[in-house]
Amino acid sequence: MKILKEYKSLFPYFYQYRKRYILGIICLVIVDAAQIAIPQFIRIAVDLISFGEFQWRQIVFLCIIMIGTAAFVAVGRFFWRYFIHGSSRRIEAQLREKLFDHMQKLSWDFYQKNKIGDLMARSINDLHAIRMSIGMGLVAFFDFVFMSTAILIIIFIQDASSAAYSIIPLPIITILILVFGSMAGRKFRAAHEAYSKFSDNAQETFSGTNVIKSFVKEWWFIKKFASSNDEYRKANIELVRLFGFFFPFVSFLSGLTILIMLAIGGIRVINGDMTPGSLVAMFRYLSMLIWPLMGAGFMVNMIQRGAVCLGRINEILNTEPSIKDSEQLSKSNEESANINEQLAIPAIELSNLEFSYNGEDKILEGIDLHIKRGEWLGVMGKTGSGKSTLIKTFTRMLDPPQRSVSVFGLDVRDWKLDILRSLFAVSPQDSYLFSDTIANNIKFGRNDIYNLENDLNNVIPLASLDKDLEIFQNGKNTLVGERGLTLSGGQKQRIAIARAAVMDSEILILDDSFSAVDNETEYKILENLWKARKGRTTIIVSHRVSTLKYADNILVLDKGKMLEYGTPSALVNSGGFYAKMAALQSMELQVPNTPKESSNG
Repeated sequence: MKILKEYKSLFPYFYQYRKRYILGIICLVIVDAAQIAIPQFIRIAVDLISFGEFQWRQIVFLCIIMIGTAAFVAVGRFFWRYFIHGSSRRIEAQLREKLFDHMQKLSWDFYQKNKIGDLMARSINDLHAIRMSIGMGLVAFFDFVFMSTAILIIIFIQDASSAAYSIIPLPIITILILVFGSMAGRKFRAAHEAYSKFSDNAQETFSGTNVIKSFVKEWWFIKKFASSNDEYRKANIELVRLFGFFFPFVSFLSGLTILIMLAIGGIRVINGDMTPGSLVAMFRYLSMLIWPLMGAGFMVNMIQRGAVCLGRINEILNTEPSIKDSEQLSKSNEESANINEQLAIPAIELSNLEFSYNGEDKILEGIDLHIKRGEWLGVMGKTGSGKSTLIKTFTRMLDPPQRSVSVFGLDVRDWKLDILRSLFAVSPQDSYLFSDTIANNIKFGRNDIYNLENDLNNVIPLASLDKDLEIFQNGKNTLVGERGLTLSGGQKQRIAIARAAVMDSEILILDDSFSAVDNETEYKILENLWKARKGRTTIIVSHRVSTLKYADNILVLDKGKMLEYGTPSALVNSGGFYAKMAALQSMELQVPNTPKESSNG
């Protein structure tokens, strides 16, 4: 019963395709009935021949009927496969789409707990097993129930005495099937877990191939892969051993039924209690009985396997995103339209902001800040001071406490997530690029096509990418490879900056986006951004004083707290952390004047 509980989640799909399943089952039952009828034609033919009183046209007629029945069976098989297997594949596709859609909604903490390889295994391998359970598993179930019952009834009607002896091995087969099902379920779970580990290991290795090669650690990852591969092999070998024992043993026990029938039925034919045709038909029926019994093993196996895999899928589908729209906001789009009017209040406000990942150690503590519309804010601090965590609370990539972060006068928890995040364009630290062209990576965030090519051509020089594109054979249509593998760190960062800039959003966030960019190129990009984004809010996170000198105000964080806040000139004269960093960096290079300083004379 615990196994079948997992299948409750599939009831809506069964209802959706109920007509197809019903038609498929009807076709399956008709095909089974036609198959069961064939031995009766054989019985009549053998009896006619054995008695010697027949006409050839009778035999020819019976042959034609059997050929016609066989053709009917072939057509019927096509239709039950079309309806049943077709429905199972449609359900698999819908489940995969539902799973992918749901995983898109899950928050960062879900991906912290689950590895990508395991999620890929569930999305592919587990869904295949579910399809088999609701396709071929269903066929095996109806074959077992209908054919076994019909065949047993027929052989008992035909000769109860012989049938009673010949089915003696059947209870043993039934018990064996039940034991097999229980063992198979446990071993399939172990095999799927081993596959997830194996898949995750391969994914991690291929993603980090550059780091692996640079440290000459190929041998270690080969050893690690071999170990996980061996675990996967052993888990599957256990299944093979189980199947290798079960199916031959069931075949042996099934063969005993024919042997018993040969002995008992042969004696009854000799004594005249059974016709030769009836004995041949009984042989045929007992041979046909082997498949439903074997099918029962397949059925138990597939249902067990499907239940295990469905449980793993349901585990994801039942996971609620930790960050989501409130129920009040998600009822209709009317609230979203009203919220959009709040753009008249151009500000980001932080009120005693506190944040902790584990509920104990505070990453951010007591931060109060007001960012005006059109203001450039610089954020500086030591590694681990909470800079990236801070800006993630603005877009609710991390969920801040209620009434601690407001965007345009409205608490971030009261915004619809898609509308809130559409106000921001973010160039993150990792500069993640997709396996696509440079142009498509830059245009990634734009859903509209109006003036898109013109905007694309404008942001390419803005991000100082024009000279790089001249080097590439295909220019902006150059494929960048997985995660931008073919590009340098600086090129990836500038593409990420262009991707954020082309959004022309209310708020632009550059999170340490110049770490791999030289000072001269950085100066050009910031000068271009300063001209292009007048009147719009820009937040820059950086360790470089040269970058932050473009800001109207600078926030310095230390252990999640506000250490300093003020204009660049005021902080330089204060003698604090920012002043020390400015002094250290000025010894390394001459910082060029900012456009604001140049315009002020």
